Amino acid sequence: MSAARELLTVWCGLALLLLVACKTPPAGEQAAPAPAAPAPAAAAATDEPRVIVMLGDSLTAGLGLPEEQSYPALIQRRLDEDGYPWRVVNAGVSGDTTAGGLARLDWVLRQRVDVLLVELGANDGLRGLSTSAMRDNLARIIETAQARDIRVVLAGMRMPTNYGTAYGSDFEAVYAELARTYQVALIPFLLEGVAARGALNQADGIHPNAAGAAIVADTVWRALQPIVAATR
Repeated sequence: MSAARELLTVWCGLALLLLVACKTPPAGEQAAPAPAAPAPAAAAATDEPRVIVMLGDSLTAGLGLPEEQSYPALIQRRLDEDGYPWRVVNAGVSGDTTAGGLARLDWVLRQRVDVLLVELGANDGLRGLSTSAMRDNLARIIETAQARDIRVVLAGMRMPTNYGTAYGSDFEAVYAELARTYQVALIPFLLEGVAARGALNQADGIHPNAAGAAIVADTVWRALQPIVAATR
C-alpha cells in the first residue's frame, strides 16, 4: 500500500477514536484542567532552573505510554544528559482543542515559564472546526505568552486527505502564518516520520508508541536546542 493510501486508511477513523479514547469534550465545551493547580510562581532565584511548558493534547500528554516514554519526558532526559539546567512541565490534556488550551492558559502560566511549546489544533481539525477560530485561539495563546516575555515554539499538525484538500491546506497554513506573524519558532509537522507508520504507532494507529515518541522528541529537540543553548 502506498504511503498516501496508508495515511488515508489510518486517519479515516481518527476523529472517532480521538473523541472516544481521548474523551474529547463535546463541541462548545472546554477541556477541563488538571485537578491540582501549581502554586503561583515566586520571584525566581538566579540559579532557579528555566522552565519549558508543553501545552498540548494527547500527543503531548503521552496517551498510552508510561510517563517516562512521552516526548516531554524524553526532552527532559536530554536536557539533563547535556547539562542544561532546564525543567520540562508536561501540560498536555487528552482531547484538548485550541479553545481548551486557551481557556486553561492563565492557570498554566501561574508557574514560571521561559519557553512555551504549543501543540494544539489536531482535535480542532478532526472535528472540522473553523480554521479561522483555531487561528484566533492560537494567536491569543501566543500573544499572551509574548506579553510575559515567554518564548514560543509552535508545533504544527496536518489533516488526512479525506478531510478535503481545501480544508487541509487552510489548516496547515494556519501554523506557518502564525509563525511568520509572531516570529516564533515553528515545527512544521510534529509527527514527521511517524504518522501512518504502523511500526511507530500504538494499536489505534494514531498515538506514537515508544519508538515513535523518541522520533517526535528528536523533532522537538531540533527546535528547542538552539533556544536552550543560547541561554548557557
